[in-house]
Amino acid sequence: MANSLQSVLDTAISAAQAGGHVLQRYWHDGIELRNKAEFGGKSYDLVSDADLESQSVIARLIANAYPSHELLGEEDLVGDTTAEHLWVIDPLDGTNNFAHRIGHFAVSIGYFQSGKPAVGVVHNPITGDTYTAIDGQGAFRNSHPIKCSEATELSTSMIGCGFYYDRGEMMRSTLAAIEEFFSHHIHGIRRFGTASLDLCAVASGQFETFFEYKLSPWDFAAGQLIVSEAGGLITDALGNPLGLQQSSVLAAAPGIHRQALAITTKHHP
Repeated sequence: MANSLQSVLDTAISAAQAGGHVLQRYWHDGIELRNKAEFGGKSYDLVSDADLESQSVIARLIANAYPSHELLGEEDLVGDTTAEHLWVIDPLDGTNNFAHRIGHFAVSIGYFQSGKPAVGVVHNPITGDTYTAIDGQGAFRNSHPIKCSEATELSTSMIGCGFYYDRGEMMRSTLAAIEEFFSHHIHGIRRFGTASLDLCAVASGQFETFFEYKLSPWDFAAGQLIVSEAGGLITDALGNPLGLQQSSVLAAAPGIHRQALAITTKHHP
C-alpha cells in the first residue's frame, strides 16, 4: 500500500507542477477573465482560460497514469464521489488573487481511496512551495516535515478565515465570528483568499485556526489530509467530519480546536 500511495503522490506532484506551469505562463503573458454570471453564477466569481487549461493538463496526466480512476474538479469534472479511486482537483484555487496579480494561489490535488483522503498535494507556482501528505506518513513542505502549532489559548493565536461568494447572511455570520475571535485577544485575523494554502498555513503552524462557512470539496480535499497529518484537527464548523460535498470547514491546532469550534458553531449561518 505504501509503495502504491507513493506512486500516487509522485503523479499528483507532477500533475500539480504541470498545472502550475500553465498558471505561470498565463501569469506572465496575461489572461482573459470571465465571470461565472454568464453561467448563472455571481459576477465576482471568476474563471479564466488558465483554470481550464490547467485542469486539462492535470486531468490528462492523471488519466494516463490511472485510466480507471474517477476525476472530480471545479471546472466540470464530475467524477463519482463513491468510487474506490477518486482524484479531486482544483486547477486554480485563488482565482481572484490571480486576477488581481496577487501571487498567492495554488493547484490543489487530493486522492481518495474508498472515500478516505489518502494523498494530498498543494502547490503554489509563484513561490514554488509544495505541500504534501500521504495518509499515516506525516505532512511536508518542500520535503521538510511540518507540524501544527502547539498553542492552547486563543489569546496566543493567529486566525485565518475565508468568505464565500454569498454577501448576505453568510458574510454577516463570518463577520460575527471574527468579532468574537477578536474578543479573545487573538494576535490577529488574516484573510488571504486561497483556502488550500490557508489549510497548509494551519499545518505548518502559521495559523492556529482557519475557518470558512462554505467551501467546495476541491478547496479542502488535499488540505484536510495535510492538516491532519501535521497533527491538526479538521472538521466542519459544527464539529462534524468532512465529506465530499460543499461544507463549512474548521481546521485548528489540537489545543485550539475546541475553543474555535465554540465560536464557529455559535455563528454558523
